[in-house]
Amino acid sequence: MTTQTGRKSDLLDETLRQEIDDWLARYPEDKRESAVLAALRAVQHHDPQHHLSVEMMDAVADYIGMPEIAVYEVASFYSMYNLEPVGKHEISVCNNISCMLRGADEIVAHLERRLGIKLGETTPDGKIFLKKEEECLAGCCGAPMMQVDHVYHEHLTIEKVDEILDQLND
Repeated sequence: MTTQTGRKSDLLDETLRQEIDDWLARYPEDKRESAVLAALRAVQHHDPQHHLSVEMMDAVADYIGMPEIAVYEVASFYSMYNLEPVGKHEISVCNNISCMLRGADEIVAHLERRLGIKLGETTPDGKIFLKKEEECLAGCCGAPMMQVDHVYHEHLTIEKVDEILDQLND
């Protein structure tokens, strides 16, 4: 989708442009593409359905000055980006060896029972998205662990998971 000016980047509002500009300022002019990870994170964070649409990825590509396909490659490679609409709150449970040995499977089973959904699904009310298992969230010393809206929660128990879920705002 293009706008009246014909620039796909016109889809980015002023808040997003300022955030992306902040990241662009951290890199030399000839390395603007280095800001693509942060730009995509900002776009996804500001999206009401917490995902990256093709139109918004195209807008990022236009704004940064890189090929659209390169932006798609980044967005589809990293698990932190959602290419389909998801729930308001995003939960990722680490399933690497440390977490697995310390009960991650039980944490996932409890989340699925409590939320009434499976990995990769969103609750019917759109409140919580339970991401597919993450290979590693780099919190091995605090295993088992999960990330909720980019915040780490370590040394999980079923009770602690329930407390975290009860504190999520609509």
